[in-house]
Parts: sequence; C-alpha cells; structure tokens
Amino acid sequence: MISNERSSFGNRRYGAQKPQVNEETIRSDKVQIERKTFLFTLKENPRGRFLRITEDVGGRRDSIIIPAPGLEDFKKLLDEMVKAANETPPPKSQDTQD
Repeated sequence: MISNERSSFGNRRYGAQKPQVNEETIRSDKVQIERKTFLFTLKENPRGRFLRITEDVGGRRDSIIIPAPGLEDFKKLLDEMVKAANETPPPKSQDTQD
C-alpha cells in the first residue's frame, strides 16, 4: 500500500472524484455574524431532505449536514443554547477582579 492510501477508503484513490448526486435546493439564506458568513441551504436528494450549514471565513469553508428528521431536535438544542447564552453572565476578566 502506498503511504497516502488508506484501506478504509476501499479502492478509491486519494483525490478521486465522488459520484455526482442530484440535489435540489428548496430554500437558501445567509447571515453575516462578525467576520463569518453562514449559508443555510435546505436541499433534497434521493436519500431525503437535509440542511447544509456552511461557514465561510475569508474564503475558507466548512460545512455540516443535518438530516431533516433531526432538525426539530437541533432547533430545541439551539434554543436552549441561546437561552443559556442570554442568562449566563460573561466571566469577569482578570483585569477587573480585586
């Protein structure tokens, strides 16, 4: 085995193209928060619907995909995090402590 090949990828070679999957965009929107842009895209393919959240920071992109059946649980957890962020006071900085 060549050092840059991994057996977990089967017969695929490094840099090989993934097969193209037909995806339909249902809805897309974006939000700018500080220096980050988040793109939310609801899509559908033969396996089902999913939400792709892409973070773009200075041209570098990272994405997560949430299957549609998990969106309600994701929303509940996100709502709880927003609530906690608003209720919990930020820690005091070292400069202001006596």
